[in-house]
Amino acid sequence: MAKRDYYEILGINRDASEDEIKKAYRKLAMKHHPDRNPDNPKSEEMFKEGKQAYEILSDAGKRAAYDQYGHAGVEQQSGMGGGGAAGFGDAFSDIFGDIFGGGRGGGGRSNVYRGADLRYNLEITLEDAARGTETRIRIPTMEECEPCQGSGAKKGSSPATCPTCAGHGQVRMQQGFFSIQQTCPKCHGTGRYIADPCTSCHGAGRVKQHKTLSVKIPSGIDEGDRIRLSGEGEHGVNGGPPGDLYVQIHLKPHAVFQRDHDELHCEMPLGFTQAALGGEIEIPTLDGMARLKIPAETQTGKVFRLRGKGIKGVRSHGHGDLLCHVVVETPVNLTERQKELLREFEEINSQDSGRHSPRAKSWMAKVKEFFGTA
Repeated sequence: MAKRDYYEILGINRDASEDEIKKAYRKLAMKHHPDRNPDNPKSEEMFKEGKQAYEILSDAGKRAAYDQYGHAGVEQQSGMGGGGAAGFGDAFSDIFGDIFGGGRGGGGRSNVYRGADLRYNLEITLEDAARGTETRIRIPTMEECEPCQGSGAKKGSSPATCPTCAGHGQVRMQQGFFSIQQTCPKCHGTGRYIADPCTSCHGAGRVKQHKTLSVKIPSGIDEGDRIRLSGEGEHGVNGGPPGDLYVQIHLKPHAVFQRDHDELHCEMPLGFTQAALGGEIEIPTLDGMARLKIPAETQTGKVFRLRGKGIKGVRSHGHGDLLCHVVVETPVNLTERQKELLREFEEINSQDSGRHSPRAKSWMAKVKEFFGTA
């Protein structure tokens, strides 16, 4: 596949000036940078093409070779470095400054970085999640150092351009035909050198502090939901914007209810006699007690649904339901008289067990069929 013309990639004439080349590259890189076009292979390829075109055309020697011999003229020089490397670094730092809200300072790139996002795990009760509330949290964070105002330099002084990399943050190591670009060992990629660091932050420009924030919990919030507090993350570097704080919601276990999105579930124990004869009982809801009619002959596993007694979710239009799961409770700690009555009941019941215990009769019939003894 034939390689595209470098001038065509940048959209410039062959007699374009150095400033015009740089301007065209910055425009292309801003448009097709991978951070602005995630999961877009075409933009990523165009970004790489633009980078290669700028690296050649910004170097006077490589540009002359390209103009005379085309791609063959510069392929022999690949990896040999040259004067275009510094220009490429300058343009690239300008582009990243535009993308991330920073810009270049005097003498080199400023390395303006957005502060890190933070996460805070907040446990709340089911009642607070259902109705909404407001609470206060205390979080550790990195804030701008007040004595040096974030510069990292002692009061009365200021950071200087790194003498090793001339403020570019990277140095180029030449070994024969190979050229390797790596982070500057003196300034660690910042492009700045602090001769007299601030005694409070030791040159970092930020210090660890704690701050207290008020968080509004909307009604209906659920387990795993996040609340974003814009600008409440860590302070940016070199004047960059702060990050965000994400409050991750976790629900405390409830003594009665289990939540499933907008629905609530609870177990409803019924006494042996009550399940057989039926009746009316009181059951708890988040809004108070409610009465529920129990029909006669209710079995374990029966589910009663109370409409609208659940939770109205953050993105829901109405309340969910409360589902009560019946558990028939076997009597314990029986007196002799109670045991006597139960034995009498069992004797009467056994005379027509199929009528009074149809599920047991059906089950036994299936067991006999399985073993071939029916």
